[in-house]
Amino acid sequence: MLTADQPIRISLIAPDGRMGKAIASAVADDPAFAIDQDHADVLVDFSAPAALQESLDRAISAGVPILVGTTGLQSEHRARIGDAARQIPVIHAPNTSLGINLLRQLVEQATARLGPDWDIEILEMHHRHKVDAPSGTALLLGQAAAKGRGSTLEELSRFGRISEHPHAREPGTIGYAALRGGSVAGEHLVILATDGERLELGHRADSRRIFARGALAAARFLVGKPAGLYSMGDVIDSL
Repeated sequence: MLTADQPIRISLIAPDGRMGKAIASAVADDPAFAIDQDHADVLVDFSAPAALQESLDRAISAGVPILVGTTGLQSEHRARIGDAARQIPVIHAPNTSLGINLLRQLVEQATARLGPDWDIEILEMHHRHKVDAPSGTALLLGQAAAKGRGSTLEELSRFGRISEHPHAREPGTIGYAALRGGSVAGEHLVILATDGERLELGHRADSRRIFARGALAAARFLVGKPAGLYSMGDVIDSL
């Protein structure tokens, strides 16, 4: 049990990755946290889908919470996260920015209030090295939009509209556009368009430090929580 004067010990699954380095830098500036790769109060995993099971096994074995920030996960990975959450506290967050997760709530509210004659398009841009597309954050926002419409991401999402078989958008669906280039940390824009007007809800990340800051907020939230699957929405509500 942590006392009030003890720092929260963070173990990074991928300490040499972009996010690992960003989190270590944020920890160095915050005495409430410390990096300890051998004795963790919270595990933080921003690695790769192939490493997920090993990370979950380590967290379960140690009986500590885990924040999973890895993107590009498939349904089988999410099922494994759900299984782990029966034994330990888990947050799965494709994006740990507090701003993005507030945007997610706004998108759900907007799509719930605006009718089906408002088309939904999601545009995202990231650095040239990012592999998965659309980004996990774009899908997170798509999930929020679909929830606002009383549906699911799988039912409404349409990918690859520009292909050898071009076609007009299907009414009620969610379209995506993914751009890659330079060193862009992350930009997301949700466009709701109808005849004669357009609403744009967006977020721009100028530094990975915002994701690191959100990851530390999530780690603080997880300490002392019972087993279960939590979200960044829960973290925002606790602030």
